[in-house]
Amino acid sequence: MPGAPAPLLAVDAPSLLYRAFFALPSSITGPDGRPVNALLGTANLILFAVERHAPRAVVLCFGAEAARYRVDLFAPYHADRPPMPDELVAQWEDARAFFAAFGWPSLDAGDLEADDLLGSLARVETEAGGRSLLFTGDRDMFQCAGDGVTVLYPRTGAKDGPQEVDAAGVRERYGVDPAQVPDFIALRGDPSDGLPGAKGIGAKTARDLLREHGDLEGVLAAATRAGTLRPRVRATLGDAAQELRAFRAIATLQPVEAPHPVDAPLDATGAAAAARERGMERLAARLDGR
Repeated sequence: MPGAPAPLLAVDAPSLLYRAFFALPSSITGPDGRPVNALLGTANLILFAVERHAPRAVVLCFGAEAARYRVDLFAPYHADRPPMPDELVAQWEDARAFFAAFGWPSLDAGDLEADDLLGSLARVETEAGGRSLLFTGDRDMFQCAGDGVTVLYPRTGAKDGPQEVDAAGVRERYGVDPAQVPDFIALRGDPSDGLPGAKGIGAKTARDLLREHGDLEGVLAAATRAGTLRPRVRATLGDAAQELRAFRAIATLQPVEAPHPVDAPLDATGAAAAARERGMERLAARLDGR
């Protein structure tokens, strides 16, 4: 995009750390014999994005595993997720220091979640006239796609790196606008978050309902009018209206007080030193060459 400002790259650190941990063998260890596979894989993922997009700064986002307000709305939210693997715990604790050596600060959403913080950073960047790249495997983030905001969605084994999902990409994927994503999730459900959606309503029906009625409230209003929807769909929606509203609230990103990050180039020298300390010689050599 000639003449466009360099984007801010906001990273969903929990999403990438887990993805890297399960993608690379735990036999990748540091001098102390403990695994460093999650740190190494996450570094490589972010460096790919840095080399491709030349961001003005990189910020890693952390947060609560499950925001309390979301659990209060629906107790099974995230309830099926297993505890953090023991071999990831030490890497998780080391992540902030490791990536700080790259010149990449970490921010925390507090009682909210990393994706809430990503959305808030994108808003702050947009208000400052900038562009944002949100690197995450959480499909909730598609609600942020739009002017100046692109989601980088990881692809397994893809040599071309993460998929770039803008507003048109959301429409191609789901058939709805980004602003309708929380409504879509409420209706269709999201197994990764433990949200079942409306019984018997899949992606196609959710898409068609939102195209015709605009949002969840429009769909629920249609369910109160005889002859507007198929009887089975109408009954399903009528029985689950309050629960579906809760699902939509869960899927909707919440504001987090976020700074406007300053420009910060990659500190290749500091990153290489941090990589060597952890036995990542190939990564260190790659950084030395920058």
